[in-house]
Amino acid sequence: MISPALLSVFVPTFFLVSLTPGMCMTLAMVLGMTQGVRRSLWMMAGELVGVGLVAAAAGAGVAALMLRQPELFALFKWVGGAYLAYLGVMMWRSRGRMAIPEEGLEMPPAGRVQLAVQGFVTAVANPKGWAFFVALLPPFLDGTRPLAGQLVALILVILSIELVCLLLYATGGSRLRRLLGKGGSVRLLNRIAGTLMIGVGLWLALG
Repeated sequence: MISPALLSVFVPTFFLVSLTPGMCMTLAMVLGMTQGVRRSLWMMAGELVGVGLVAAAAGAGVAALMLRQPELFALFKWVGGAYLAYLGVMMWRSRGRMAIPEEGLEMPPAGRVQLAVQGFVTAVANPKGWAFFVALLPPFLDGTRPLAGQLVALILVILSIELVCLLLYATGGSRLRRLLGKGGSVRLLNRIAGTLMIGVGLWLALG
């Protein structure tokens, strides 16, 4: 459905864009640091669903309408950003399920649904993501061939690349925790993760 020549351009283009630090990648790194790579997969699942929906909407032309009416994003962005910022504050204070437990303290991990919702909201409420797909997808669609099959193929490629990049960031966060997560460094890690999470929340709300 997609020619090899087209894929040879599309794959490196999207990989470089996806690998660039952004809200979703920062979130993956933070959760890799505080929850571990395996548990971060729940966030990734939600994020990939959101990315798939945005890409499909962009391919179907819905994104163009959404971008012309930014008020449709406003409430979703602010609520999602405020929630992420709240989680960041709790992490900074070493409290809540998202934080790394300090020595001698046992806290239940973040819920799977909570993690999935974080990923979904971060992906869907990002207007830059919508704009990116509106700009990226059309040049790779051949108007002389059935669009549905092409769109499905490109979205599958996009999700595969996105998952690889998310795993790279989550693994980096997990390794950082191993390097610094001893003794008093746990509180420092929580503050680093909390600051990043607050930054993601503000980025989402104000972006």
